[in-house]
Amino acid sequence: MQDLPTLIRTAVEQLGFELVDLEMSNRGKLLRVFIDKLNPVDSKDSVNIDDCSLVSNQLGNLLAVENDVDYDRLEVSSPGMDRVLKTEASFVRFIGERATVKLRVAQTEVRVNAKDNKQETLSKKNFLGIIRAVESAELLLECDGVIEKIALSNIEKSRLSPVF
Repeated sequence: MQDLPTLIRTAVEQLGFELVDLEMSNRGKLLRVFIDKLNPVDSKDSVNIDDCSLVSNQLGNLLAVENDVDYDRLEVSSPGMDRVLKTEASFVRFIGERATVKLRVAQTEVRVNAKDNKQETLSKKNFLGIIRAVESAELLLECDGVIEKIALSNIEKSRLSPVF
């Protein structure tokens, strides 16, 4: 048997959707699947209730056949406006959008104070900024007018942070 994420990703993609995230909670009894359209027509072309129902029915049938999958409840939904960003492709897709990024290991940078010419070391683990690009496995995130280069491999958690 394939591992659960691969099994679900394959089934979701065969239906024309992208597996954005997969969560198991409540001691593995609740299975949450977040989907998006694989090839959206535009930014307003998002997942609707019929899409979630289609994927839920397909996954329910698939998981009933796979005897090794133990769960009580399956939830299928859109990733929402504050969707998680896990892959390089998701960062590229949302260039120009605001996002929060939490690092596994803090980035350290040395700055010189213009007033007294003293060096100060800053250690930062959390960022909020505009996604500008992804180059050479690094996210370029503009934070307060400064472009921060963040290694994709150092990102623990990231999600869109829409402005209302």
